[in-house]
Amino acid sequence: MKLIALNMLRVVAVCTLSAVMAPGSNAATRSTQYGGQAKEQSADKNKQAGPSEAEQKAVAKIEAAPDLAAKIAAASEFVKKYPKSTMRSKVVTYVVLEANKIDDAAQRVTQLENAQAAFKEPSDAQVIDPILIEAYFTQNRFDDLFRVASEYLARNQTDLAILTRVSLIGVDQAKQRNPKFAAQTQQYGVKAIEIIESGKKPEAFDDAKWTEYQTRWLPQLYQSLGMLALLTGNSAEARTRIDKSVALNSKEPFTYVLLGSLLNDEYQKLAEQHKTMSSGPMKDSILKQAHAKLDEIVDAYAHAVGLAEGNETYKQLHDQILQDLQSYYKYRHGGSTDGLQQLIDKYKQR
Repeated sequence: MKLIALNMLRVVAVCTLSAVMAPGSNAATRSTQYGGQAKEQSADKNKQAGPSEAEQKAVAKIEAAPDLAAKIAAASEFVKKYPKSTMRSKVVTYVVLEANKIDDAAQRVTQLENAQAAFKEPSDAQVIDPILIEAYFTQNRFDDLFRVASEYLARNQTDLAILTRVSLIGVDQAKQRNPKFAAQTQQYGVKAIEIIESGKKPEAFDDAKWTEYQTRWLPQLYQSLGMLALLTGNSAEARTRIDKSVALNSKEPFTYVLLGSLLNDEYQKLAEQHKTMSSGPMKDSILKQAHAKLDEIVDAYAHAVGLAEGNETYKQLHDQILQDLQSYYKYRHGGSTDGLQQLIDKYKQR
């Protein structure tokens, strides 16, 4: 009997945004983080030489400008007139944060791009690029997002927040049948994992954020890269990544869905092999392996269903996987579901 194969894209669509709306997804939060770093750098320079009276008046003019366009124009004039000013970082940060307050997402992108065009020093990009990445995300402008991310990460190869954020966005695009960014996503995800597993806390992180990345985002990254490997046909790598994610966080339902899907692919290969073989001990051995693989699938899906039960976030996922689980279980138990609920209950959240 050939079981109904799990439609991978049907299932992963349930969790399309759960991974992407992840670390630092709030643009204002990221603005504060990077703006704060810029201000600290500016403060350090100010200790060496304070701004002139003329510079301070020019900064006041920027802040007093009636609208954002006028602020950008005044700030652009400032950096042209005082390109080495110790106030430059403060000026750029102020204008970018003002642009980031715009409610209309399209206008926000336009004004941030205007700021990018006006402020072209590498130090300016440190402030602008992370915020622009978020703005592009809200507009589904993924080509631009990955272009800016590539430029930014070429200069900031250990920025864990951006590495993680962009890698999760890339995996989400792969779920949406857009593998265009798979290579970059793989690269960024692996680098993020490497940084977390090094145990060296980034300077910009406090203890709480660092703990969050170690306990929450590390298993999420392994899960996401496992998903990417699965979608791109690299089963061996997918199994390694997924097993690691389970080891780091055994309470995440979707990881068991991925594991079950991977096991299902292995089962289908055994089933096809069994169909082509002549009767005999070898065919019996393959059938036994196939049945064992089905039992692994049942266990993985029972894990997923049990962990998802009662959780509204995973309701749709729970209902879809339960259907597949029931079909697999019935096949292995003579058409009966006796004992299935007890198996599911074993894996429920306590």
